Amino acid sequence: MDCRFNRCRDAFAARSSRQGAALPCKTRRALLFSATLPALAWACAIRAQEPVKVPRIGLLSPYSHAATAAWRAAFLLGLGELGWIDGKNINVEYRYAEGDTDRLIELAADLVRLKVDIIVTSVTPDALAAQRATWAIPIVMAASGDPVATGLVKNLSRPGGNVTGLSQMNSQMVEKRLQLLKEMTPNDPVVAVLWNPKGADSSQQWKEMQSPARQLGIKLHSLEISNSNDFDSAFEAAASVQAHAIFITPDPLFGTNLSRISGLALRNRLPSIFHVSAFTDAGGLLAYGPDRSDLFRRSATYVDRILKGAKPGDLPVEQPTKFELVVNAKTAKTLGIKVPQSILMRASKVIE
Repeated sequence: MDCRFNRCRDAFAARSSRQGAALPCKTRRALLFSATLPALAWACAIRAQEPVKVPRIGLLSPYSHAATAAWRAAFLLGLGELGWIDGKNINVEYRYAEGDTDRLIELAADLVRLKVDIIVTSVTPDALAAQRATWAIPIVMAASGDPVATGLVKNLSRPGGNVTGLSQMNSQMVEKRLQLLKEMTPNDPVVAVLWNPKGADSSQQWKEMQSPARQLGIKLHSLEISNSNDFDSAFEAAASVQAHAIFITPDPLFGTNLSRISGLALRNRLPSIFHVSAFTDAGGLLAYGPDRSDLFRRSATYVDRILKGAKPGDLPVEQPTKFELVVNAKTAKTLGIKVPQSILMRASKVIE
């Protein structure tokens, strides 16, 4: 059919050219326009039938679907503020490791097979898994640890490669969390530290806290935990060294066991602190750190800019601007601890 159409069009154009030699200029232009009009209409009709490509975003997380509900909602809100609506002009594919970080490589590879346009990651382990799976697809970090120390980017101002986004890193946060514990237990406390030697962020924070702990007169006791079977023995060890408090470092293993950790801390009558507010919701005493929902909302800006042509390696990594201090006053009462007024006045939220 296309060949017949083309032959007819060419024959008509040739005849019009021969006849038009004796015709006025305006008449020749009108004839040529009328000859090409059907072809233009046909081409436009074909283009109109071609489907519009809808960008596909892969959201990778070491946590569970339920545990990340607030962060996911913040990310979708951020997309919506920029005109991207999931299921309409953008599609989001979700992959959750449910606390098993060993699955992240497989889940990242699955998103690569789907040929997503961008992979958005939650923290460091999933960002590293995504980077291992692809150097071509842009990766946006929503709340990584130190991306330079872990090799995710070359530097914060000009990341290079295919990774950019936001870091929850702040050099003063570790010191502030230790300071909060000291205010709760002021008499030269022994602080037991839950850290995962297999976790990049957890290991990095264990190193970072040595100097501020010495300056604050705090003795640190290492509790290495690399799987969920280690929690009971770790808290027994904390009791044996007469620890005054528990400091939990950032790691998916801990983030997916918040209720268990807060329960063990309460049973052993130990004040506890973590960096996300979900810990105090689960019964932990204190939480201090970046507003994770705000970081996820801001990560949508990176998705928008990359979809509009920006290269991830040219987009600087941003750091947190909003922080939250949450106190569980109910847990404090159960522990028989009077929360200092100085902490209550600084708190973003107090759980009664």
